[in-house]
Amino acid sequence: MLGKRDTRRTGWLERPKKRQLFGHVTGPRLSPGYPSARARVKVEPSDWLGGTSLNGVREPRRLTYGRVFLFFFLSFFFFFFFFFFFKFSLFGSLLPRESPEKPQRELPPLLPGAGLPCAMDWQPDEQGLQQVLQLLKDSQSPNTATQRIVQDKLKQLNQFPDFNNYLIFVLTRLKSEDEPTRSLSGLILKNNVKAHYQSFPPPVADFIKQECLNNIGDASSLIRATIGILITTIASKGELQMWPELLPQLCNLLNSEDYNTCEGAFGALQKICEDSSELLDSDALNRPLNIMIPKFLQFFKHCSPKIRSHAIACVNQFIMDRAQALMDNIDTFIEHLFALAVDDDPEVRKNVCRALVMLLEVRIDRLIPHMHSIIQYMLQRTQDHDENVALEACEFWLTLAEQPICKEVLASHLVQLIPILVNGMKYSEIDIILLKGDVEEDEAVPDSEQDIKPRFHKSRTVTLPHEAERPDGSEDAEDDDDDDALSDWNLRKCSAAALDVLANVFREELLPHLLPLLKGLLFHPEWVVKESGILVLGAIAEGCMQGMVPYLPELIPHLIQCLSDKKALVRSIACWTLSRYAHWVVSQPPDMHLKPLMTELLKRILDGNKRVQEAACSAFATLEEEACTELVPYLSYILDTLVFAFGKYQHKNLLILYDAIGTLADSVGHHLNQPEYIQKLMPPLIQKWNELKDEDKDLFPLLECLSSVATALQSGFLPYCEPVYQRCVTLVQKTLAQAMMYTQHPEQYEAPDKDFMIVALDLLSGLAEGLGGHVEQLVARSNIMTLLFQCMQDSMPEVRQSSFALLGDLTKACFIHVKPCIAEFMPILGTNLNPEFISVCNNATWAIGEICMQMGAEMQPYVQMVLNNLVEIINRPNTPKTLLENTAITIGRLGYVCPQEVAPMLQQFIRPWCTSLRNIRDNEEKDSAFRGICMMIGVNPGGVVQDFIFFCDAVASWVSPKDDLRDMFYKILHGFKDQVGEDNWQQFSEQFPPLLKERLAAFYGV
Repeated sequence: MLGKRDTRRTGWLERPKKRQLFGHVTGPRLSPGYPSARARVKVEPSDWLGGTSLNGVREPRRLTYGRVFLFFFLSFFFFFFFFFFFKFSLFGSLLPRESPEKPQRELPPLLPGAGLPCAMDWQPDEQGLQQVLQLLKDSQSPNTATQRIVQDKLKQLNQFPDFNNYLIFVLTRLKSEDEPTRSLSGLILKNNVKAHYQSFPPPVADFIKQECLNNIGDASSLIRATIGILITTIASKGELQMWPELLPQLCNLLNSEDYNTCEGAFGALQKICEDSSELLDSDALNRPLNIMIPKFLQFFKHCSPKIRSHAIACVNQFIMDRAQALMDNIDTFIEHLFALAVDDDPEVRKNVCRALVMLLEVRIDRLIPHMHSIIQYMLQRTQDHDENVALEACEFWLTLAEQPICKEVLASHLVQLIPILVNGMKYSEIDIILLKGDVEEDEAVPDSEQDIKPRFHKSRTVTLPHEAERPDGSEDAEDDDDDDALSDWNLRKCSAAALDVLANVFREELLPHLLPLLKGLLFHPEWVVKESGILVLGAIAEGCMQGMVPYLPELIPHLIQCLSDKKALVRSIACWTLSRYAHWVVSQPPDMHLKPLMTELLKRILDGNKRVQEAACSAFATLEEEACTELVPYLSYILDTLVFAFGKYQHKNLLILYDAIGTLADSVGHHLNQPEYIQKLMPPLIQKWNELKDEDKDLFPLLECLSSVATALQSGFLPYCEPVYQRCVTLVQKTLAQAMMYTQHPEQYEAPDKDFMIVALDLLSGLAEGLGGHVEQLVARSNIMTLLFQCMQDSMPEVRQSSFALLGDLTKACFIHVKPCIAEFMPILGTNLNPEFISVCNNATWAIGEICMQMGAEMQPYVQMVLNNLVEIINRPNTPKTLLENTAITIGRLGYVCPQEVAPMLQQFIRPWCTSLRNIRDNEEKDSAFRGICMMIGVNPGGVVQDFIFFCDAVASWVSPKDDLRDMFYKILHGFKDQVGEDNWQQFSEQFPPLLKERLAAFYGV
């Protein structure tokens, strides 16, 4: 069975860095990776958590003090002309003030005459220097008419080999110039280094490096920071090995009695430590950390707080990688951290907290003796008056929750910790201002472009239905790096995340500390307090669900009432919290809670506030997934509301609406295939389809939505299928053509966005799955098989993933068009049986299984092409469950159609084969696989002997096999019993768990 694409709704918040909230990335209400969970288009109620949503995780490198300082300092001076930087060339082209009527005369050769002298002798030509200065000073000109002229001028200047000498000269020597002009010169030089450093003549490179080291102690902190950035940019171009004097000189400069020199050197070293941490701990540089770490530790006691902060930040870069030089000095490091714990400077305290959080993860053994004191310290720091310090300290609880000792060391502190975390979950005044919390109705305000973050499609992944559980698809989740996420992670989100993970650790033991607080919060007259109480209730939903059940009959109606609160931020958080309890709501009689909740959520979908619309749409999609066919009686009302929203929503929420409709189609399936429903739903979708151009990225969510709708409507989609099918084929064809042009002429063409091709392939899969044999005529009139052959060989894994899903669906729907291509397709499928690309491998495996069932004995020439790889995958440790299951199904199907070729390898895969399929629900795929294994046992009975107990267990997993399959099981079981004799069988069956023994006796009489 082809499951929905591997798209998961993100949760109510996502923490930066590598740890995931709730133990998974699937969103509030599901066990990990439930395959029917669809990605929400910006659906987290992150705005009510204090900022724009986090769509991914923070880069491993943290934003350090030096970079934050520099960012704000530079922003202060340059914000008014950075607007123009997006138009710059790689060299950071500038915009001089130049009148078209009176053009400036051309720059003379910067050093006319004989080549470049040695770095020590270089002096600028005065005329050239003045023109460069004028260019820098005029860079903020608002006159866009001069931009093309300036582009040409910068290109011309960059042709002179010593133009970069002028830039470093302005940065380091012209102290009479204003700081913004000097710093800007350095930033342009940094861009040039980044783009073209390898082509710099050696004298130019030497002069730049020499000037950097000579002026790292400039009196201006802005210039020191700019030089530091320039140094680390040069170092990152492979120059650490080629600049052997850099690290020794910087370390020596730390000893300077001049503050500016020491601080400038430390700032540069901190940036180098951030950007080149692995290299500094390598033999390539003779392990300079052996000298640097002890050196840094000496400065933990420096009189300047900024120097102390630099020192801690430098050492912190090496904690997560367990650099040997740091591990050798770990006790000294921890001792020095404790000494700085109550430092007056907030940056020092923040870096101390950050160090302790990382040490908790990598060297908890060294912290355990001091854990009580550390917890008491972090309780204080989580309430620090500086929010940045409090945020770093709050990370401690997230990390501690992942440690096995959490429960033991933290239980006695919960009485102090829980109120602190709950207090941190209230909106601050600045949060409310930034979120426009006083604006109640904004639905008529168009979205700005920055409101809509880029959305990335996730390709279809084939999954199998399970018995009494949801499959774990989380292993293929991807962490989407997002630099903007750094500013979004705040104390409110971190406190809520900490409460959530601790609820998963302590479960009901948390409630005695929390329930007394909750009652006061949930019914508080101040909306900010009430809102935080609703967030608390949502945060503990997963971990404390069992303990909360007695209170839910009272709480759920209260939360539903909160959906009508006069404050939009209360209404939006109530949507999210109710979605966290959707599973319980659906488990009750429909009229008790489901119907009232559904009714109120549908009203909120039409709310006058865009944030509430977004939250309600996401919550309703969660409810759809939980309720499934329970919603069928209300489909007309639901569709009326969702279709009405089409005319009401602005751009961003329209994308979320597509998702809610697609999820509804997934949830109710063929029940949607009624003329009344089709007439309501399809016209607005087709209208949007016709409005969007082929290059519009809003096609992504619309195509995903239509894929689900087509699958659900089945033959009901026939009136709409031809134009949809043709456009999908056109999108694939266009993207392939663009990719070919880019490959052949990269200097003339841009690389195509292959997401267009991926979503088109997935919608074609949806059409094939939904229309079945009706798709045959569409395939016959198109060149899709030729295009599919190219897509299957694409360099991008996601393209291949979707291609193999489509191949499998076309195999099931119209094999007549696939069969002529099998000889070309099978080698490609075989080479993609590579578990390094899990989803690609998964879909290729599934497609092979579908081809087996159509080819029958004609599959024989291709068995050896794929069998060894499949056997290797099923025996591979830590293979994701979904891939194991599909591999087992396909091996079984290969054995079903070609038992003579597969049976000799039976002993190599029978045990993992049986354990992989024991939890799969009875279905056609399982049926064909087990028929295959039975036929292989008939050919090679010795192959199953050693692992016969696993076969017995797998047979017992069947609830109601077809009669002829039951007979096959019966013959194998009794044949084995007869072969070994009654006594040996009794001895053998004594190993069986009681339930297995009972089932085999009841169903098969053994």
